[in-house]
Amino acid sequence: MAGIVIPVDKPKGWTSFQVVNKLKWDLRRAYNLKKIKIGHAGTLDPMASGLLLVCVGSATKSIERLQAGIKEYTGTMVLGATTPCFDMEQGIDRYYPTGQLDREKIVATSKSFVGEQEQVPPIYSAVKVDGKRAYFSAREGNEVEITAKRITIYQFEIEAYREGKADDPLPPIVMPEATDKPRKELYRNPEGFVPEALPQIDFRVTCSKGTYIRSLARDMGMALDSGAFLCDLRRTRIGDYSIEKAMTVEQLEEMISEHHPFFASMDSENKTI
Repeated sequence: MAGIVIPVDKPKGWTSFQVVNKLKWDLRRAYNLKKIKIGHAGTLDPMASGLLLVCVGSATKSIERLQAGIKEYTGTMVLGATTPCFDMEQGIDRYYPTGQLDREKIVATSKSFVGEQEQVPPIYSAVKVDGKRAYFSAREGNEVEITAKRITIYQFEIEAYREGKADDPLPPIVMPEATDKPRKELYRNPEGFVPEALPQIDFRVTCSKGTYIRSLARDMGMALDSGAFLCDLRRTRIGDYSIEKAMTVEQLEEMISEHHPFFASMDSENKTI
């Protein structure tokens, strides 16, 4: 029986696993299935939104092929500051100068990233280190060493540049209190913020499998002799699939409960799809 590839518009604040798990249990209940094969074709960070391909049934055999597709992202970087995770899950840990920045320099720097290159993934990522997801070790406060990966940036376009409010004071850096308990699941209550004093850039990137846009933000900040982190990220394309055809979690929940024709290949006789 044919499987299904479900293009989901993942909401910000959800992990990819949470989306897959919800769809799994919704499908099992609606179609009275004892088992179901289900997985996703490429993790999308909790603080990012956008296209997540969920594969059901025999479509799980296509996960590796789908993961290899070219990805497209849009988003916003804040310049002049960094966070430990390179996005807004954690708060700012350092400020950097921004007086040397202008649109011309930023556009020229972005062009230098186009092409094949080595990139070090964030320690707060799903990359496996010694058989364990890096973010598990990082959130437990352990040191994590990650090997650089070979990736390709096909396009890196600066769509807008906004200067910060020069007369607006920078908020003080508030470091988290020391604790013996691991700081887990910060995406549920993110600590990050965007100071109005700092400049921002809106961008569009197309890239290969394995590219971390958070790492691109880190590297972009370093190349500008400043710092940078992501304050917004949205995946808009994976191979031939685009966000325009994706469905929200709420839409899918309703479609599944109503046995929408999209799920016509589901087997309702207690068999595994």
